[in-house]
Amino acid sequence: MYHKTLPYRLFSVFNYTLLAIISIGCMLPLYHLLMVSFSDTAPANAGLVTFWPIGFTLDAYAKTFENVNFLTSLWVSVKRTVLGTAMALAVNALAAYALSKDNRVFRGRNVYLWYFVVTMLFNVGLIPGYILILKLGLLNNLLALILPGLVTVYNIILLLNFFRTVPKELEEATFMDGAGFFRSFISIYLPISLPAIATIALFTMVGHWNAYFDGLIYMKGAENLPLASFMQTLIVQGSTTGFDPAVIANMSQRTLRASQIFIGALPILIVYPFLQRFFVKGIVIGAVKE
Repeated sequence: MYHKTLPYRLFSVFNYTLLAIISIGCMLPLYHLLMVSFSDTAPANAGLVTFWPIGFTLDAYAKTFENVNFLTSLWVSVKRTVLGTAMALAVNALAAYALSKDNRVFRGRNVYLWYFVVTMLFNVGLIPGYILILKLGLLNNLLALILPGLVTVYNIILLLNFFRTVPKELEEATFMDGAGFFRSFISIYLPISLPAIATIALFTMVGHWNAYFDGLIYMKGAENLPLASFMQTLIVQGSTTGFDPAVIANMSQRTLRASQIFIGALPILIVYPFLQRFFVKGIVIGAVKE
């Protein structure tokens, strides 16, 4: 058979070896960061830590979790990610379901589709966006971090193409039983489209969790910043907000920053394996037009 030929076996060995090297290259920086966070002050400052902690200690994590502002920003990010992902999935899935119908079912469907596509080509800009949020009274409001990116046209197109792969006979059967479009969407399309929805959820979660710039613009005060924005002020700007000056003087900045970065990356690292099995299927099927 084809998969037993020598060229195919050589290609498989080369392919798996290359992917393993790339995977290790992606994991090593995070692993090194973890080892630095577990190390004592002197070796961390001297740059002696490589792939094993020197003077193992959990002081950096203890001091990080004693920072009230850090915990508050972590909670803001959790709320933003959960609420933003749920709202985005609901809005984008409903829009994609409507746009997946042809003109005979949804008159003016092409007009609405191009209305969404145009937003991919032209951006409102930073200053008009800030003025809009200001006029709506959403400064220092969690919705200021969610509403501007609620509708993502790429996600709508991905779901739209996925919905088109669902056999029309299934929906027609629900209509014959007296169901409407909304019941058909809930009972037929959502269960079948779980891979695409999981893919969209992963994209949205990572986007919300890692976004920092909008937090710096729309949120004032350390207690209102999401975690990514708060960490930007700690790491990039060198702020020591929320830390006891005595702690800062006696501990390594490298270990503190390493612990904060690792804690910030940990939630996505935990969630990703549960959604990864849907990722490839959702991308492939959603990216192919019927």
